[in-house]
Amino acid sequence: MYAVIETGGKQYRVVPGDTLQVETLAGNAGAALEFDKVLAVGTDSGELLLGEAVAAAKVNASIVKQTRGDKMLVFKFKRKKQYKKTIGHRQNLTTIKIEEIVA
Repeated sequence: MYAVIETGGKQYRVVPGDTLQVETLAGNAGAALEFDKVLAVGTDSGELLLGEAVAAAKVNASIVKQTRGDKMLVFKFKRKKQYKKTIGHRQNLTTIKIEEIVA
C-alpha cells in the first residue's frame, strides 16, 4: 500500500517504513505527525483511490530529526557592468519516518 501526500507545496509518494526529508515542520524529534492532505492511495490489490474516496485517509508519521540541507550558492552576474554577487542559502529540513497509512 502506498499514498501520495502533499506537504510544503510538494508531493511525495510514501510507503510505511519510508524515511524522507521535507520542508520544516513544527515539532521535536520523536513527535507524532498526521498528514490529512492525502491525494491518492494505492491498495495492495492494485486499485488506485482518488478524490472523495481518500477524503478520510490519513498518513501517520514521526519526526526523526530537524536538520539543515547542503549550502547552495546563488551567483548573480551582469556582463559588461562589473556586477557580481554571491549569496548562500541553506534550507531547513525535517526528516520524517512514515509509520502507517490509514485509508
